[in-house]
Amino acid sequence: MGTGSLAVVDAWLNAVNRRDADALQRLTHTQVQIAGPRGNGIMDRAVLADWLARAGFSADQLRWFCGGDGSVVVEQDARWTEVSSNDELGRACIASRFVIRDGRVASYQRHDDGLRAALTAAGLSTDDEVLDRAHH
Repeated sequence: MGTGSLAVVDAWLNAVNRRDADALQRLTHTQVQIAGPRGNGIMDRAVLADWLARAGFSADQLRWFCGGDGSVVVEQDARWTEVSSNDELGRACIASRFVIRDGRVASYQRHDDGLRAALTAAGLSTDDEVLDRAHH
């Protein structure tokens, strides 16, 4: 299941960067666990379209980590912009933790405290780094 999980996360992150709410919802379970700086809980995936419209979030993926249980962690260079003007509001190195079930994102957690915290939460280590995603 591991490498298939990478493809799901890659498509999900690309949908976020394109601000493609339809694709994002197709790649997400109907009910999704979301955790971030503004709280956490199980939510209807429709909340992602609202978030996408107002967040002004995009990121470049730096490093990928994957476990056999559907856990994926991605270290990212994240940017927040004003949606209407595209002016940059902030930038940070963060990590995102995903759990993939049945080919869709079942859980997403943003770790502003970095890669180590995300890896620990996912039960992964630096040994789980995917060095060559092109062959997966």
